Amino acid sequence: MSAATPSATPSAPSPSERRVSARIGAISESATLAVDAKAKALKAAGRPVIGFGAGEPDFPTPDYIVEAAVEACRTPKYHRYTPAGGLPELKAAIAAKTLRDSGYEVDASQVLVTNGGKQAIYEAFAAVLDPGDEVIVPAPYWTTYPESIRLAGGVPVEVVADETTGYRVSVEQLEAARTERTKVLLFVSPSNPTGAVYSEADTEAIGRWAVEHGLWVLTDEIYEHLVYGDATFTSLPAIVPELRDKCIVVNGVAKTYAMTGWRVGWIVGPKDVVKAATNLQSHATSNVSNVAQVAALAAVTGDLSAVAEMRAAFDRRRQTIVRMLNEIDGVLCPVPEGAFYAYPSVKALLGKEIRGKRPATSVELAALTLDEAEVAVVPGEAFGTPGYLRLSYALGDDDLVEGVSRLQKLLGEATD
Repeated sequence: MSAATPSATPSAPSPSERRVSARIGAISESATLAVDAKAKALKAAGRPVIGFGAGEPDFPTPDYIVEAAVEACRTPKYHRYTPAGGLPELKAAIAAKTLRDSGYEVDASQVLVTNGGKQAIYEAFAAVLDPGDEVIVPAPYWTTYPESIRLAGGVPVEVVADETTGYRVSVEQLEAARTERTKVLLFVSPSNPTGAVYSEADTEAIGRWAVEHGLWVLTDEIYEHLVYGDATFTSLPAIVPELRDKCIVVNGVAKTYAMTGWRVGWIVGPKDVVKAATNLQSHATSNVSNVAQVAALAAVTGDLSAVAEMRAAFDRRRQTIVRMLNEIDGVLCPVPEGAFYAYPSVKALLGKEIRGKRPATSVELAALTLDEAEVAVVPGEAFGTPGYLRLSYALGDDDLVEGVSRLQKLLGEATD
């Protein structure tokens, strides 16, 4: 009797057979951009879709910024390569703006101008992380953060907050997540996707905890000017000076000045880290578009009157969307204090019947709202917390009311 032939075990593909690297193949598509793209495609096909997906102000870029860019197009020196780290005059202006808006004094040599905030985030993590280093990431988180950490070889460690704490994590939660591998804390206030804003006292407590344990902090301040009511923005390195040698600030013009398509962000940090990130950028992209840099220079050196007008509109929309969402049975929406997002819990709706379907997840519920109400929202799974939806209120007032009215009608049909 012959021995049984062992079953074949599938072998891993050889390097020559692997079409996409494991590192890049593991990256998820940006959920927010995917939702926005689908909404725009449906609108182009003639469907009256209202999109709450993208975090993009509906206002045009202010005229004085556009005019600066037009003039730059006519100026031959901007037709050539410029320093990879940014135009010297823009770096100096960013340093001055950081002091003006944050109370944080830095030198132009501590600034790197990047192709938007996403490149700034990736390059910052790439500059300080080695393989296996852990980064504490409060959740709900913006979908790009974990992917940038993984691309840089790091390991994101999630710390979850929910609506009961206003989506803010505590020092106790952070300490429980800290291990001997922890190198960086990600700190975001105001927050995308929740609109949460940390108080000055809580910000300082978190900063002092990071100092106590020798941790780096990457803080994203892109929504610094978009705070409402009694909430105030607090810059972490300004309030905890001892942290400055291990703090990297990411910022940009996209949200504050309605310049999402211009793609100008920046890093502010210790000189050695900024130099390392600049070296990386010199091989990845070289300089940011000079025309966009000149536009950003006009933005950061101008006054904030246009910003104040946009903030007033966002505040009005914020109050409208929260009120209307909370009128839906099964939806609980805390009042966001910053940015331009509402992040309601829809856990009470999951499993209920809505037009013959029983969505079991917020992904399925988001798909249902798009199919049945022609309203595009982003499910909480994209931000690390299933059972929620993110709605940007950076769209026009009429579309906002119409979109949420459609949700009220659809979700109001939910039955056991």
